[in-house]
Amino acid sequence: MIELTTTLLMLASAFTPATAKIVADAKENAIASEKNDMTIEQAISPNHPLTSVSVEAYVRDYFAKDPILAEIAKCESTFRQFDSRGNVIRGEVNKGDIGIMQINKYYHEEDAVKLGFDIYTFNGNLGYAKWLYAKYGDAPWNNSGKCWKKYREIAMK
Repeated sequence: MIELTTTLLMLASAFTPATAKIVADAKENAIASEKNDMTIEQAISPNHPLTSVSVEAYVRDYFAKDPILAEIAKCESTFRQFDSRGNVIRGEVNKGDIGIMQINKYYHEEDAVKLGFDIYTFNGNLGYAKWLYAKYGDAPWNNSGKCWKKYREIAMK
């Protein structure tokens, strides 16, 4: 934990104060989620009794300040990080797209790792998406915009 905190502090100092706060907040959310008795990974594993509605509620709560990201997650993966066999889902069009937010590993994995996010985990994928959105807005998900852009005005209220 100390090593993670030190790494985060070092990374945060390389960015503007606003970006550093976004990274810190996203990591704090991920760490808090992992401390619960029931992790979100358990909630979406194929053998767990929680339904996909519970995962959707978690994602909507996680992105409460940026609700368009929940709509993007719905369009990109139908709120799934893993398939029915427990494998991280990949994009249908581009196999480099990873997880619930379909983060493209070829464009983003290196930056995600530098920031301390593992896009192959549920919380890492969500955390990096939050950072990505703060930096670039919804542009990284433009390819699926036909599905979620209709909700942009509703989500922004």
